[in-house]
Amino acid sequence: MFKNCIVRRPSKSMIEGITSAPELGKPDYELALKQHDAYIETLKQCGVKVKVLDAMEAYPDSCFVEDVAICTSECAVITNPGAKSRNGEIIGIKPAIEAFFQAENIHHIEFPGTLDGGDVMMVGKHFYIGISERTNKEGASQLISHLNKYGMTGEAVALSEVLHLKTALAYLENNNLLVGGEFITSPIFEKFNKIEISDDESYSCNCIWVNGKVIVPEGYPKTQAAIEERGYEVLIVDTSEYRKLDGGLSCLSLRF
Repeated sequence: MFKNCIVRRPSKSMIEGITSAPELGKPDYELALKQHDAYIETLKQCGVKVKVLDAMEAYPDSCFVEDVAICTSECAVITNPGAKSRNGEIIGIKPAIEAFFQAENIHHIEFPGTLDGGDVMMVGKHFYIGISERTNKEGASQLISHLNKYGMTGEAVALSEVLHLKTALAYLENNNLLVGGEFITSPIFEKFNKIEISDDESYSCNCIWVNGKVIVPEGYPKTQAAIEERGYEVLIVDTSEYRKLDGGLSCLSLRF
C-alpha cells in the first residue's frame, strides 16, 4: 500500500518540452494545470498524502517527476536522466526525497550510468528495468546494486519500440499486468495474468495502481472495461496535454 505521492506542478515552459509526436501540437498550459489538479485529487481519493512541489520553469519536462527518482518502502534512488536537458531536475527533487528518507537510505545513479524512472517497474521486491534511449546498462546495474542492499532484486529488459518500459507495461498487483506492443509476446512476462492492450489504445497501457484502485487515462473504453472485469475500481483522469510530451499517468508522480 502506498502512503505518499510526490508531484510537481507543470511549468509554463512545458510547451517547449521534449516530444516524439509534434503532430499532436503544443500543450495548452491552462488545461494542463486543470488536468494536474484533477490528477492530484484522484490520487487523494486513493488514500495517499500528496506532496506538491513548485514548478521548475527552467525545466520544461519537470512535471514528469517519476523520471528523477525511484522510491521504495526502504530506500530512494535519485536518477541520472538520459535526456541532458532534464539532468538539472535532480537538484530540485533532492530536498523532497530528503523529507521522506534518511540520508543513508538515499542513493544516486552516477555517470556514465543513465536512468529514467519511467523505465523502472516495481513488482513486489523485484524491479524490471528497461534499457532504452534514456536508460543504459550501467544505470540499470547501479540501480540493481542499490536495491540488493535492501534485499530487493532487479533485471534489465531490452526495449526496441517504446520510449520507456512503462509506456507499454503497468503492474496492477495481484500478478495482473497491463501489456501492449512489443511486450505482449515477451517470454519475460509469461508468468503474469496479462491484460493485453490493443494498438489503437496503446497509450492507455500507462495506468497506475494506487491502493486497490486503478487510474486510467480518459478516452480508452476497452482498457477501462478490461480492468474493471478484473474487479478493480477504475478512476479516470484526462492527460491529453501530457500525452503531447510523451507523458502519461505514471510519469506525473512518485508513489511510495
